Parts: sequence; structure tokens; C-alpha cells
Amino acid sequence: MTEPHLRGTDPTTVRDALERGDSLPGTAGFAGVVDDLLVRDVLGRVPLFVDDGADTDATRNWAFEPSALEEPTLVPAGGATAVDGPLPEPESQWSLPDPEPVAHEAALEGLETAIETAADAVDSADRDIAVAFSGGVDSALVAELLDAPLYVVGFPDSHDVEAARTAADAMGRDLTVVDLEPADLERAVPRVARATGRTNAMDVQIALPLSLVGERVAADGFDALAVGQGADELFGGYEKVVRLDHRVDAETVRGAVREQIRSLPDQLPRDVLTIEATGLEPVAPFLHDAVVEAALRLPDELLADEDERKRGFRRVAAEYLPADVASRDKKAVQYGSLVARELDRLARQAGYKRRIDDHVSKYVAALCSDGPTRRE
Repeated sequence: MTEPHLRGTDPTTVRDALERGDSLPGTAGFAGVVDDLLVRDVLGRVPLFVDDGADTDATRNWAFEPSALEEPTLVPAGGATAVDGPLPEPESQWSLPDPEPVAHEAALEGLETAIETAADAVDSADRDIAVAFSGGVDSALVAELLDAPLYVVGFPDSHDVEAARTAADAMGRDLTVVDLEPADLERAVPRVARATGRTNAMDVQIALPLSLVGERVAADGFDALAVGQGADELFGGYEKVVRLDHRVDAETVRGAVREQIRSLPDQLPRDVLTIEATGLEPVAPFLHDAVVEAALRLPDELLADEDERKRGFRRVAAEYLPADVASRDKKAVQYGSLVARELDRLARQAGYKRRIDDHVSKYVAALCSDGPTRRE
């Protein structure tokens, strides 16, 4: 079967979006080549790479995976440029909309409708889907909307495994637990690094749980893995958007949330490529254009404050989930699964002590070569 030139939508939709300057044309992301143009949606939900070593006066080599190119460079999100031309500046064709916030009730109604639209779009495709389930509100709402089997991955004493068990019980759902051992991390690290083109500790720690749960889901015969990805960025899930500290430039919660949304084009290729490397299609309902557009219209009071984060999102989730599940906070996947802790421990056991600068990244690089060389 010939590799398609465009992923995520059809050429007509992209042409119309270009003509209208519509950055959210009702898709879940797209990238590829249309009419000799390299295109990638405004949030970079579908990875697209060009060979940076190619002659810019000739037609560029491009691919959906970095491993297919000698010197892969990520095409900027929101870009549309001739295949034989220079790469565009970020958001050179499509930019993230900046609508005025709407009133409280209208915002909630719009968000609920958008989330249902996204779920319907997922259901319309003929795929056997499983859900990466951590027990938090994001993955719980995905699980409820899609009515798909639940899988949690983590070390036996991890927060995520316990949280997933209690949430699944509250929802009256069965749960498959993928218990990890240290050897699983050593085995999966090279695969993650090869798929994503990244070997820094943070990216690898985040990708490992996705890779290992995806491996099990694929082995069980599913076609796709659904995730709650994007909810923290879209709805104010991070502490820094409330504290407005040195980690953000904005002076308002809405502004800080917008900064987090703009960080997605760098994060998403890692997660998409990791899931695809297991043979599964990634499914992220909250990253559908309809949900993004609704999120951009939320007022500050439906985003976050010192008492509650993702307030509007939780209000919608409470219509579908038990109250204690809708109100749950969660840990970042690399910490909730204990993958970060165990990878650090493996690095130190291999001699990459914490006094060595970026010791886990060095251990990862060693695993990706001929195996870890002891460093004292």
C-alpha cells in the first residue's frame, strides 16, 4: 500500500483552510503534502519532518517519521511552504486564534458540545480502541465517552496503578494493569529514542509509559490507543498558570494557559511517534479542533485558581463521571508510573551517578548504543 501524502484529513479541507486562513477547520490535526506544499496544522498534532541536509534549491525529502531521514528537522506547526522552498517561520500560515472569552454558562455549554463532537468523530472511525488510563479526570472522561477498555501501566507500588484501580471501581469498569519491571525500561528505551529522535531524560521518561502500555494494547489486538492528552494545556492544569511565576511570561491565567497551548507543537510529536512505534494509531479527543476552539473561549474563572485547576473541564466531566473521579488531581505520567524514579535508579546502578551532569540522559544514550558503560 502506498504511503499517503497527507495524514489527518483530506486535501480539500486543507485547500479550504488555506483559502480562508482557518487554523481550526474541524480536524484532529493534519500534515503532509498538498499541491506541492508541505503543510502542518497549527498545533502540530501530526508530526512532519524534512531532511535538513538536503539542497534547499531542490525538492526536499520529507517523512512522517524522523528515522526515515538522514538529518530530520520538524516542520513548524501552522506552516505551509513549497516542498522545494525554505522552511516557514512558526505559524507562518495559520496562527492560534485569540477569541474573547464568553460568559460562564455559554462557555460550559460550548465546551460540553465540543467534547461530544470530538467523541463522535472518534466513534465514527472503524477502529478497536483501548484507553491509556491513569485514574485522573482526563483519561477517565475519555474512557467514559468512548466506552473502551482501560489499561494502566506502572510499577506495582505506583500512584497511577492505585489511582486507576480506585477510579475504575468507582466507574464500574474492568481494568488491565500492565505491571512494569526495570528490564522493561532497558528494553524500551532504544525503541523510544529511535521512534522519537530524542534521548534527553525528560522526553524519554514521558514516552516510556506510553510505549509500554501501547505494546501491551497492540499485543491484545487493538488498533488504536486513546489518551487524555492536551487537557492540562487547554484547560489550565498546571500550577504555573496559577502562580504566574518565572516559568510563564503572561500576567493573567488565560494568557498563561495560552502559552501552554503553544507548547503543544513541541510535545506532541514525541507522544504521537511513541504510540505509532507500537503499531497503534494515537487518538486524542481533547485535541480536536472543536475542543481547542471551545477551550480558547473559557474565561479565567473556568480555568484555574489556587483552589482548583481545570475548573470548567471538571464541571463538564462531572456530568459523566463520579464526583470523586471528576475532582481528582493527577501526577505527571513519568512520576505517577514511577518510571522516572526507576530509570534514575538504573542509571545510578550503571555508574551514572547524580554528580554527573544530566546523568540519566547519558545513561539513555548509552542504552541506545551498545548498552550502558559503567561510569564512576
